Amino acid sequence: MEHLYYLVSQLPSFSLSDDSAQKLPITTEYFKDLCSRFMEGETARTAAALSLEPPRNGQPTGSAFLDAWYAKERSLRYALAQVRALKMKKDSKDIPPASDGEVIQVARTAVGMDSPLSAEQYLNQYRLSVLDRIAPLDGFCVDAVFNYGLKLMLVERMKKFNRDEGLASYHKIYDEILGEKK
Repeated sequence: MEHLYYLVSQLPSFSLSDDSAQKLPITTEYFKDLCSRFMEGETARTAAALSLEPPRNGQPTGSAFLDAWYAKERSLRYALAQVRALKMKKDSKDIPPASDGEVIQVARTAVGMDSPLSAEQYLNQYRLSVLDRIAPLDGFCVDAVFNYGLKLMLVERMKKFNRDEGLASYHKIYDEILGEKK
């Protein structure tokens, strides 16, 4: 028998604050460890496999919430690939079409931004809003735990962004490319 009430009661609240130096009260690894202790069978395996990257094949996970999240994220990634290909005047016929108008508009907005950091922050804010919209009403169900885990992964990812380190990395890669062409 799964003990979701015990699991959910141990999950600390967190938010995406402007203070990126502030440490999250829990890590994804610890979250997945907690899930392995309080969940059983297929739900435990699903929690262990939670990822921000959706499976390409779109195979059902057994969770309507996760299936909806992965479908939206997959559609967003395809839309981003299509818009970027069009912007670079590359062939995009191998990219599956994104059929969601909202996602296509989000991709266009992100690709049109001058700063890659701003685009990533915009996309992650959109992803958080999608999770909020599809979140289950019952805070003690399996899907609520999955929602928590995905939000945690997104916020962890967002906190890793650092403008100065990103710019230094960009210049290093750019210099290496120029060095190879010489």
